[in-house]
Amino acid sequence: MDDIQTRERIRPFKTVKYLLLGIILCMLVGLAGFLSGRYAAQEKPPQVSAVVLESRLAEISELASVTYSYTNMAQFENSSDFYGVTIPFTTKRFILTYDGTIKAGIDLEKVKVHVSGNDVTVTLPEAEILSHEIDGNSVEIFDEKTSIFNPFTVEDFTAFQTEQKQVMAEKALQRGLLEEAREKAGNSVRLLLEAALPEDAVLTVR
Repeated sequence: MDDIQTRERIRPFKTVKYLLLGIILCMLVGLAGFLSGRYAAQEKPPQVSAVVLESRLAEISELASVTYSYTNMAQFENSSDFYGVTIPFTTKRFILTYDGTIKAGIDLEKVKVHVSGNDVTVTLPEAEILSHEIDGNSVEIFDEKTSIFNPFTVEDFTAFQTEQKQVMAEKALQRGLLEEAREKAGNSVRLLLEAALPEDAVLTVR
């Protein structure tokens, strides 16, 4: 009788023991699965996609990397003529001063990205003038002379402004505006992409 009572007292302890062992075993299996998944994630670095990188750059559209500001003075003069001979009292002229701003950079939609393993090569397009504006508030006119036989027209000012913008753009190009813009755009693209690439990626911007 005593043996039966003893076995009945021991049996609940065995049950609890097995339950605890089962819980510990489940925890060990779960921990092993977590660690193996984490290790596998570390072993397999995120894949770099050329399409994704190009899309990220294209979202910005244009990258204005250089702003060229200037002040210019120019003279406009026009006379009516008859078979190459200037007609008296038809001369009109003025001197114009104004401020302008030229922005140059690259079109990011034209950037090409090539990925080979850990090597990422970015090919930039040629830099171009993205905008050229004259500040209307800065325009001043001096030494204005007109003629009742040849009055000023809106077309005179429009054509002269267009001509002067071309002149100033050419001066900016001669001073290396596009070369500077492409170099600075390359530095900006490098900074934009480095944050999106894994640490072991080798980035070349050209």
